[in-house]
Order: sequence, then C-alpha cells, then structure tokens
Amino acid sequence: MADTRLTDHACVEYPIICGAMYPCSNPELVQAAANGGGMAIIQPVSLTVVHGFDEPDLNQGLVNGIRYIRSKTDKPIGFNALIEKGNDKYLQRMSQWIDIALDEGIRFFVTSLGKPDWVCDRVHARGGFVYHDVTTRYHAEKGVECGVDGLICVNNRAGGHLGSDSMEKMFDDLSDLGLPLICAGGVGSEVELKEALRIGYDGVQMGTRFIATTECTMPDGYKEAIVESGEDDIDWTVKLTGIPVSVIKTQGYKRENSWIVRSLLSGRLKHRTRWLLNSLSFRRWRKMSKGSKSSKDIWSAGKSVETIHSVESATTIMRRLGESLD
Repeated sequence: MADTRLTDHACVEYPIICGAMYPCSNPELVQAAANGGGMAIIQPVSLTVVHGFDEPDLNQGLVNGIRYIRSKTDKPIGFNALIEKGNDKYLQRMSQWIDIALDEGIRFFVTSLGKPDWVCDRVHARGGFVYHDVTTRYHAEKGVECGVDGLICVNNRAGGHLGSDSMEKMFDDLSDLGLPLICAGGVGSEVELKEALRIGYDGVQMGTRFIATTECTMPDGYKEAIVESGEDDIDWTVKLTGIPVSVIKTQGYKRENSWIVRSLLSGRLKHRTRWLLNSLSFRRWRKMSKGSKSSKDIWSAGKSVETIHSVESATTIMRRLGESLD
C-alpha cells in the first residue's frame, strides 16, 4: 500500500482521486470508485441538475443525493466546489452546498477556478482539507496564500480544463511549495500511476478512465470513443468554457470561438462570458447525458485514452490500480 499525504488527508487506501466531472459524475460512479479504495469526488451540479436529485429543491436534493451515495458505500467521499466569479446567484448556491456537504460529514474538498480562501476557512473549521486545481505557478502561489492543503496539478495531458506543462515540469516548478502535489492528466493505467509517484507526486487524479466504466451513465458511444481513441485523437477547444478543454476530435468540435466571443473573453466581461459559455455547455452535456444525440456533440477526454482499452467496473479499476502499488 502506498501511504502518502493524500491518503492521510482523504482517509483512503489508495492515492487515487476519481475526479469530479460534469455531467459524468453520476452517483453510482462515485460510490463504485469509492468502494474501490480511492477518493471519489461529488460534482454537485451533476448530482442535482443532471442525475435527478433536485427535489423538492436543489439544497434538499443535494442532501438526498449525498445520503443516497452514503447508502451504497461506507467509504469517504469528497466534494467539488467550482467557485469562479461571474454569477452571484451561483456562488451563493455553492456557498450553501459547501455547508450542506460539511453537515453531511464530507471532509475532503476540491476547489476549481476561483479564490478558495473562504472555502478553506469553513472546511478547516470543521477539521477538513481543501485541495485546489492549478495549472500554473501563479495560481499555485495564490492557493497557498489562501491556505489550501494540497494542489491538484493539471497538466497538458488532462481531460477537461487542461494546463500547458508536462507532469514532470509541473512537479519541478511546484515541489518547493511544500504541499502535497497531485498529478492530474494522462494517467490511465498502472504505468502512469507508478511514474507519477516515482516523480514525487502524492497521488493522481483521474477522470477519463472512469468515464469508460459500467457504472458511468454516459452514452455508450462516448465510452466507445474513449476506448477506440489514441492520444493523437485528442485536441483542445475553448468553445465550451472560454478556456482550453481537451476533447476527442469529432465532427462537432472546433478550436476557437467567434471573434465577438474572443473579444468579450479578453475584456472586463470575461468572467460573465465564461459563465455564459459554461451554462450553454452544461445544457448541451445534460441533453447528451439523457441520450440526446447531435452531430455537434463534443466529448471531453484526456490523452490517457492511449492506455484505456476496455469498459470495466470503476471498483475493479480503482482496486487494480491501488493494488499495483503493493
């Protein structure tokens, strides 16, 4: 067993995070990955808006969703808080959701796209830990200033939002900060997992590998595309959220936005513009998760597709990866 600062903070067997994914993080996937011995992260918008835990309202729906997952696993689970500026109503909702997650006993949080100082204050007051997604030294230092307990280092092989540096360079650039570093990007098998730990990372975060699972409720065509693709089939687009996202090359993808959107993204309305792009993408992905098909479907995935060759149970995958470290 590989004991690291991540396994200590998250109270899990293996230094592996099943990352939060919209809309892919359905509750069955979360519980299955947790049962495998790693840390599985709830994506609250996915849980409530996409996967049916929205009654009688979103707050009680989140409570019900967390308790449903708890009924399927007694293992620790985590919570993702996307805290970028741009919509005051959303941030108010996220603030309420963080309190709900804490009240429901969750003590491991992953923050994204914002300043996490206020999240750290609340979580630390309840004895929990906050890890923060970063792509650069600048954002890592901001996270340290805010009091985060670990850094999730999103590299240039990641799915979803991606960085520009390799896993090796990110570790070299950030290891002096003294916090646990988690490799996020390009990990699809035991080989990459062991290499990340050899470099010095305290663990890995994986997303794409856990989409191609029996418990994930994404369309079979999405899973098949992951299994059949190689890393040369992965490109990036900014059309989804305003910042680079890794996607499989399909008929529906294009790299760039229109000149109008590019202009808005470079000006004082960039946060609101990104929020609008995110909202439109969330609606598209929600329809896709319900089985709606379109020639414009865009499937997010990282370069770990190179080592993903089958659809398996998330529990089996997590356990096999973890046991490879013994």
